[in-house]
Amino acid sequence: MPTPEGSAITFVINVRGINPDAVTVDALARLQLVARRHDCQVRLRGASEELRELLTFMGLDAVLPD
Repeated sequence: MPTPEGSAITFVINVRGINPDAVTVDALARLQLVARRHDCQVRLRGASEELRELLTFMGLDAVLPD
Protein backbone atom coordinates (compact mmCIF):
# COMPACT_ATOMS: atom_id res chain seq x y z
CA MET A 1 0.00 0.00 0.00
CA PRO A 2 1.60 3.33 -1.00
CA THR A 3 2.02 5.98 1.66
CA PRO A 4 1.13 9.64 1.15
CA GLU A 5 4.04 11.66 -0.20
CA GLY A 6 6.50 12.62 2.52
CA SER A 7 5.24 10.08 5.05
CA ALA A 8 7.49 7.09 4.47
CA ILE A 9 7.34 4.43 7.15
CA THR A 10 10.56 4.17 9.15
CA PHE A 11 11.67 0.93 10.77
CA VAL A 12 14.14 1.40 13.61
CA ILE A 13 16.29 -1.68 14.03
CA ASN A 14 18.10 -2.20 17.34
CA VAL A 15 21.52 -3.54 16.36
CA ARG A 16 23.08 -3.30 19.83
CA GLY A 17 25.14 -6.43 20.39
CA ILE A 18 25.01 -7.49 16.72
CA ASN A 19 28.22 -9.00 15.38
CA PRO A 20 29.92 -6.34 13.21
CA ASP A 21 30.90 -8.36 10.15
CA ALA A 22 30.32 -8.37 6.39
CA VAL A 23 27.40 -10.82 6.69
CA THR A 24 25.59 -8.44 9.06
CA VAL A 25 26.23 -5.43 6.83
CA ASP A 26 25.01 -7.37 3.79
CA ALA A 27 21.79 -8.35 5.56
CA LEU A 28 21.15 -4.79 6.73
CA ALA A 29 21.83 -3.37 3.26
CA ARG A 30 19.43 -5.89 1.69
CA LEU A 31 16.80 -5.00 4.29
CA GLN A 32 17.20 -1.31 3.43
CA LEU A 33 16.91 -2.08 -0.30
CA VAL A 34 13.64 -3.96 0.19
CA ALA A 35 12.32 -1.23 2.49
CA ARG A 36 13.07 1.46 -0.08
CA ARG A 37 11.31 -0.51 -2.79
CA HIS A 38 8.21 -0.24 -0.62
CA ASP A 39 8.65 3.48 0.13
CA CYS A 40 9.96 2.77 3.62
CA GLN A 41 13.32 3.22 5.29
CA VAL A 42 15.46 1.46 7.87
CA ARG A 43 17.40 3.30 10.55
CA LEU A 44 19.82 1.71 12.97
CA ARG A 45 19.79 2.18 16.71
CA GLY A 46 22.57 1.21 19.08
CA ALA A 47 25.20 0.46 16.43
CA SER A 48 28.61 -0.21 17.92
CA GLU A 49 31.60 1.85 16.85
CA GLU A 50 32.95 -1.24 15.06
CA LEU A 51 29.74 -1.66 13.06
CA ARG A 52 29.68 2.07 12.16
CA GLU A 53 33.32 1.85 11.03
CA LEU A 54 32.57 -1.22 8.90
CA LEU A 55 29.57 0.51 7.30
CA THR A 56 31.80 3.49 6.50
CA PHE A 57 34.55 1.25 5.13
CA MET A 58 32.02 -0.50 2.88
CA GLY A 59 30.55 2.84 1.75
CA LEU A 60 27.15 2.19 3.32
CA ASP A 61 27.17 4.66 6.20
CA ALA A 62 24.81 7.03 4.34
CA VAL A 63 22.56 4.14 3.26
CA LEU A 64 22.14 2.83 6.81
CA PRO A 65 22.01 5.88 9.08
CA ASP A 66 21.72 5.99 12.86
